[in-house]
Amino acid sequence: MSELLSPAEARDAAERIVSLQKGLNQVLLDQPRVVEQVVVAVLARGHVLLEGLPGLGKTELCKALARLLGLPFRRIQFTPDLLPGDITGTYVLEGEGRRDFTFREGPLFAHVVLADEINRSSPKTQAALLEAMQERGVTVLGQTRPLPDPFFVLATQNPIELEGTYPLPEAQLDRFLFRVQVPSVGARTLTTLLTTRVRGTPPVLPPVTDAARLGELFAAVDRVHLPVPVADFIGRLVEASDPNAPGAPEPVRRFVRFGASPRAALALAASGRALALTRGKPNVGFDEVVACAPAVLNHRLVLAYEASLEKVGPQDVVRALLEAIPEVPRA
Repeated sequence: MSELLSPAEARDAAERIVSLQKGLNQVLLDQPRVVEQVVVAVLARGHVLLEGLPGLGKTELCKALARLLGLPFRRIQFTPDLLPGDITGTYVLEGEGRRDFTFREGPLFAHVVLADEINRSSPKTQAALLEAMQERGVTVLGQTRPLPDPFFVLATQNPIELEGTYPLPEAQLDRFLFRVQVPSVGARTLTTLLTTRVRGTPPVLPPVTDAARLGELFAAVDRVHLPVPVADFIGRLVEASDPNAPGAPEPVRRFVRFGASPRAALALAASGRALALTRGKPNVGFDEVVACAPAVLNHRLVLAYEASLEKVGPQDVVRALLEAIPEVPRA
């Protein structure tokens, strides 16, 4: 087991993370919560599903993240005619005389990949991407090739114009660490945008880290201590998301068909460690778990038909779950 992180090391790591957050906040104006969630997901080595209306800066956020991390970036525009080989790569016939098949890498072979409007491609192409997310590699004609390390997928979905799209099934949504809602901006933010950016172009920022230093932050996250009471809180929270569990609150029993899987508990622990490090803490507290729970759980709960009838969404159920489950078990 690795040596636990000291308070001084945690503070030093947090100072390095602040520069990344500051840079992203210059690109995505007045959305500190979204920026924090993306940074936490990166530190937890997880993938992010961004949902929001067009024009809110989701693509620019992803491009800026790659620049600030100093990592190669690729964008894939998902369309109905996109094939798995278009993203994973394929074999092509090359050479003169004796011609051989050579593998040409697809756009997945980058450190940061933006999967734009992922729900517009066929399930077969989605499955190819999601295999890469889970296995960190792609298999073409029986041969598996590892993807670059680190490897992050930031996918976007438009909550409107859903005709002709292929919604991600729950088992595939589970591969994303976070599902993050990107809210609309107000008049004050629009005024700043109009007066500081010509044609809305965000500033081009220099890298604040690189792959080696990012690896050091990953190692620091792994050394953040997860106390037993906090781990117990995570376990009880995930258990209570199951409507058949004895401790499930009434909104869960009424509106949820299937609760979160053990992967949700692992995601809460990983994101809790990452958030604690961004706050300069050497250990995970209850606050970090509560802060991460909505983004971790909102796409892992399968709601019943009654929820749509009464206009109850996943966020409402997660909120009720957090209110019902005490941090420390009642005697």
